[in-house]
Amino acid sequence: MASDQPHFQLHTDGACSGNPGPGGWAFILVDEATSQEIVQSGAEPDTTNNRMELLAVIRGLEALSEPSKVDLYSDSQYVINGITKWMDGWKAKGWNRGKSGRVLNLESWLRIDELRSIHTISGHWVRGHADHELNNRCDELAVKAIQTL
Repeated sequence: MASDQPHFQLHTDGACSGNPGPGGWAFILVDEATSQEIVQSGAEPDTTNNRMELLAVIRGLEALSEPSKVDLYSDSQYVINGITKWMDGWKAKGWNRGKSGRVLNLESWLRIDELRSIHTISGHWVRGHADHELNNRCDELAVKAIQTL
């Protein structure tokens, strides 16, 4: 990784009203050099919570205009463990989880894998609905996005 690579914090969250059901996602991307934020959210009418968690990460990484160092903060252990612990093994096994079969949400994981080849991503789990301001903001945005459907 080049030392002149831009550095960002990516805070994400997904929400679902029913699982499956209407869902929302949100991210806050913070430029470490300027503290400038990019904030986006959206919703889908029929989805799952895990898909919304993944979509928040995907949309946040897609918002970057050049290869960057990214500190990803999520309250989803599924997302953090998937990126930091499981993806390489899944990929080596042809995106299978052994006896458990194919990786769930495969299209999302494949897109994250593509983005992981562009950006240097470090995952950080944060406790949801706790004293983490940006995670709480993402949660509020994701829930509010569902209400736009």
